[in-house]
Amino acid sequence: MVASFALPASAATSAATAVKPKAPAATVVLPIAAPTAAQAPLVSPSFGDIGFSGVAKPKPAPAPVAVSRATITASRAAARLPVAQSAPLPAPRSAGLLGIASSLAGIPYVFGGTTTSGFDCSGYTQYVFGQLGISLPRTAEEQRQASKPVSTPVVGDLVFFGAPAYHVGIYAGNGMMWDSPHTGMSVALRSIFAGATYGQP
Repeated sequence: MVASFALPASAATSAATAVKPKAPAATVVLPIAAPTAAQAPLVSPSFGDIGFSGVAKPKPAPAPVAVSRATITASRAAARLPVAQSAPLPAPRSAGLLGIASSLAGIPYVFGGTTTSGFDCSGYTQYVFGQLGISLPRTAEEQRQASKPVSTPVVGDLVFFGAPAYHVGIYAGNGMMWDSPHTGMSVALRSIFAGATYGQP
């Protein structure tokens, strides 16, 4: 019975009693404060106006990196080799010459010898200078003629005896010379004897 009662009431709705739709609610627009010179708007207010304005904060400038002179000096020093590991300076020709001359000490005199199996005097001087790329003639006299005469010898000059020369050695300084003198002797450092003349090869 309750159901039959309720049914006609809901079905009998006239046009006069129909519910009218509600008018749309008014949109409220809040004013947006204009940005100051120190502030920049985060979002443009032209779209989706919600009455909120944001301000973008400027990024802080990176702090300057302080580099001390001590740091620069240390990094430069680390790139350098210690003095002990640096390449040695090239030795003067005379030092290399005497090094070669002395390394042959004890090799016996051999007449006409030009090798480490045995040297005569000019074969010895020719061999020593040849190790430095300096070409000397074969005999003592030829070496004398090919040299520039000098009155004050320096280490590495040739020492001649006789004219024509019958013997030659290498001036070692302090009145000494390296030579291969004669049969029964060997290459050694000896005192220069009288009558010597000198030549620059």
